[in-house]
Amino acid sequence: MDSGFRTPLLDFFRRGEVARDVRLSAAQGAMAPRAHEQVGLLMLLIGDQDPVIAAAAEATLRAIPEGSLRAFLARSDVTGEMRDFFAQRGIEAAEVAAAASADDPLLDHSQPDELDALEDAPPPPEGQERQSVLQKIAGLTVAQRMGLAMKGTREERQILIRDPNKIVGVAVLSSPKINEAEVESIAKMASISDELLRMIGLSRGWTKSYAIVHALVKNPKTPVAMSMNFLSRLNEKDLRTISSNRNVADILRITARRKIVIDK
Repeated sequence: MDSGFRTPLLDFFRRGEVARDVRLSAAQGAMAPRAHEQVGLLMLLIGDQDPVIAAAAEATLRAIPEGSLRAFLARSDVTGEMRDFFAQRGIEAAEVAAAASADDPLLDHSQPDELDALEDAPPPPEGQERQSVLQKIAGLTVAQRMGLAMKGTREERQILIRDPNKIVGVAVLSSPKINEAEVESIAKMASISDELLRMIGLSRGWTKSYAIVHALVKNPKTPVAMSMNFLSRLNEKDLRTISSNRNVADILRITARRKIVIDK
């Protein structure tokens, strides 16, 4: 069932682009970084064609403490589809809503044993930290890399955003830990998927930042239509830089020059 809630992570699952082990991990409550995404994923996965995944999602839904679920359903940002779904299961919204800042999953099974063991390992010798992180990530499954992308460190996210499996990058951008400075750094990367750059550009929260918008326009991997829309946000100094930047699309340079003339 569709939850009526939209995030890049949920959209990947809706499109059927997610491997079985990742779907199973999500069905077991070990994937979503926020309550809305967890509920949305479970509502979607109880209809999965794989009966094991569907059963796991149903079991996870039933394991969510009813009090926490009812308080969540009372929030103003919960969709009507979510409330209707649980009303059919005999669960109504509470009188008092959970705090709007309470975004943690309603049931957290997000730390696989393998990641626990890695986090408990002794620190590597000085100068070998990054190599140790790379080795750790190389030994993880896609589901584990997604978990690390959501729960790990900034350094781990910087590595995982370049993962060849796009859903790992989606998990990085879904992390509750990611901040504006990190998103700006990612928006400058020409080595990542244009789909991830599109995700950043479609986020109202992130594109309130001038620095992120500027980084997207300068990035040749950003979809041209999106960069064109953002040109109107740039100041004259940055428009001049774009107008002479040979790395961006010709239409972007030409439009930047025209805007400089028109704005004068």
